[in-house]
Amino acid sequence: MIFPDTAFHLNVSQHEAVIRIGCFLVLFTVIAIAEIVAPRRPLSVKKSLRWFGNLSVHLVNGILPRLLFPILPVGMAVLWAQKGWGLLNIAPLPEAAAILLGVLALDLVIYAQHVLFHRVHFFWRLHRMHHTDLDLDLTSALRFHPLEIVISLLIKMAVVALLGPPAIAVFIFEILLNGMAMFNHGNFRIPARPDRLLRRIVVTPDMHRVHHSVLLQESNRNFGFNLSWWDRLFGTYQAQPSAGHEGMSIGLTGFLDVRYARFWKMILNPLDKG
Repeated sequence: MIFPDTAFHLNVSQHEAVIRIGCFLVLFTVIAIAEIVAPRRPLSVKKSLRWFGNLSVHLVNGILPRLLFPILPVGMAVLWAQKGWGLLNIAPLPEAAAILLGVLALDLVIYAQHVLFHRVHFFWRLHRMHHTDLDLDLTSALRFHPLEIVISLLIKMAVVALLGPPAIAVFIFEILLNGMAMFNHGNFRIPARPDRLLRRIVVTPDMHRVHHSVLLQESNRNFGFNLSWWDRLFGTYQAQPSAGHEGMSIGLTGFLDVRYARFWKMILNPLDKG
């Protein structure tokens, strides 16, 4: 079916950038304050150095897709709805069910993509830049190689092309992905009991921190960004790091040097032998 409120979906697409920037700034501010008020771990690298590098990469990642692609996933979903393309524009599903299915499908694909980027050497050369951060805080969520961002975007667009989810579903997912990535990379403390309750549904900072352990057997766990269900379902869940959150080492063997926090060292990381 073609979703009836096409004007609403088109309006979302037209104002996507403004809404996403607004949500980003609000969430960034809230999480940054939480990191100051209740830090989980002391930082080992000067924050100004890490933040300049991580935010510079994020700026490139915000501009590059708009230069390379005439249409992005939300706009693509609007076009697909207008043309009646994609499985969810053909199957007679209620819009609420289609939105939920669209968000869940995209989240599962991003989980699978994350696993793939750890398993396949070519993709790992791109993704490992994310793991060379020697501390973990909300800016670590912004530290992805531009080529990884482009590949991830192509994967999301392929899902949109096949599934044809409502534009609002793609929009919700993009907001959730960006916000939850900052949340679960955050260096702030959540008491043990609320953390246990939260991680039944979503990925918490303590859960995701395990994934950034210098130990390979731990960095190959907890791949989820939004929902914690996928790690439990596919056997990649680990509750806690073996050395504890205060005692664990964060980073990647071969890249445990502060120079990898610099912008050009991050951009050239796939070429570095480590």
